[in-house]
Amino acid sequence: MLLGVVVFLSGCSAQQEELQAWMAQERAQTRPNVQPLSAPQKFDPQAYQTGETVEPFSAQKLIVVLKQDRSQPNSAVASELSRRKEPLEAFPLDSMSMVGSVNRRGVQYALLKVDNLLYQVKVGDYLGQNFGKIMKVTETEIELREIVQDASGEWIERPAALQLQEGA
Repeated sequence: MLLGVVVFLSGCSAQQEELQAWMAQERAQTRPNVQPLSAPQKFDPQAYQTGETVEPFSAQKLIVVLKQDRSQPNSAVASELSRRKEPLEAFPLDSMSMVGSVNRRGVQYALLKVDNLLYQVKVGDYLGQNFGKIMKVTETEIELREIVQDASGEWIERPAALQLQEGA
């Protein structure tokens, strides 16, 4: 049995030497082919020249667009600009939570919690900062119509909703 183990191990060493020889031969024949990196280009910063242009996020630019929309009678924003703002339009929609509803004299009111104050709102009232008008009030939800600008700058209507918050 000892003789079988010795013969087996000697066979492994012969294969090991053969493998080492093949590896050495492959290393000698293989030449790396790496392309040299190009030299970095010099970056010349350019100063921002505002001149008489309007900053892209300024209120002045919004006013110009809104004035243009006023001149168009069919604009969705024109009627919104001529009315008086309501107090809940100062808050973003995501800072409001519907905590209940009340039906008084056949009119459904929703109870909104904003900054730890409770407000009653009904159909026709306005919420949020995107000209959100309440279209429908149910026991569990407030449905709104908001007017926002799309990627091309056009004013479009989109639906929004506030749902009853359990345990709020």
